[in-house]
Amino acid sequence: MKLFVGKLTVLFILVWSSLALAGSGDKFVFLSSTIGPIDAGIVSALEDQFEKDTGIRVRHVGAGTGAALDIARKGEIDLVMVHAKSLEEKFIADGFGTERIPLMYNDFVIVGPASDPAGIKGTKTATEALKKIMDSNSLFVSRGDKSGTHVAEMELWTKAGIKPAGSWYVVYEKGAEGNVPTLKFTNQKEAYTVIDRATYLSLKDQIKLAVLVEGDEALLNFISLIPVNKAKCPKVNVKDTKTFVKWLTSPRKGQLIIRDFGKDKYGSPLFFPNSVEWQKAQK
Repeated sequence: MKLFVGKLTVLFILVWSSLALAGSGDKFVFLSSTIGPIDAGIVSALEDQFEKDTGIRVRHVGAGTGAALDIARKGEIDLVMVHAKSLEEKFIADGFGTERIPLMYNDFVIVGPASDPAGIKGTKTATEALKKIMDSNSLFVSRGDKSGTHVAEMELWTKAGIKPAGSWYVVYEKGAEGNVPTLKFTNQKEAYTVIDRATYLSLKDQIKLAVLVEGDEALLNFISLIPVNKAKCPKVNVKDTKTFVKWLTSPRKGQLIIRDFGKDKYGSPLFFPNSVEWQKAQK
């Protein structure tokens, strides 16, 4: 089933990108993005404003970070937006990407039922919380799909010195569909999971799960841009991709949208600007 979906995804990309390029000439950028920022709405907000400012269209396809990078390897993508450093570095080392460009960040949280059977509420570190979940045999849901969220989760287990396994550790069979269905499934099972805060905030009125562990530096979630290497993928639109990256990282353009996104609806931003240019402007 996953192979079938993957083939459909690639076919979709080939058809859509061909039609888009035919209709808009060179002024088109195709982005492969991790699902979380798409579900949150920030990817579309950035794309729409960039098109208004420049006349250059950007369209995206969404997948977990591992799959998003695999899609880019097919040669039809200009830029990727992802959040798993180890996978990003391999993508570049393999010659498919030119560089990792800091864009924004938010954080992961550990959520679970308000009754908190594992007793993790208020725990200062994510690793300590995961140990408590395992020791109490409390149900934990993993995306299990090599997405950025799954990679971050597994890095936390490794840091805790644990290889999660057993009936208490559930790999969600539809985890590749993203954080939203994974969180809904976790809520249905009254289980624990590691999820990005933006997804939790977008669903908090629909679920009963609570944020139980937060604020640990190990839970920070950094999102990067990687331009695809034209030497490896000749179809890459380097010129317009550079324009888009410059706009996204500009303290007066994309970074301002990132800073303010979600404030009105949730009372706090869903993401925080993190480009080198933004950091310099704050000094």
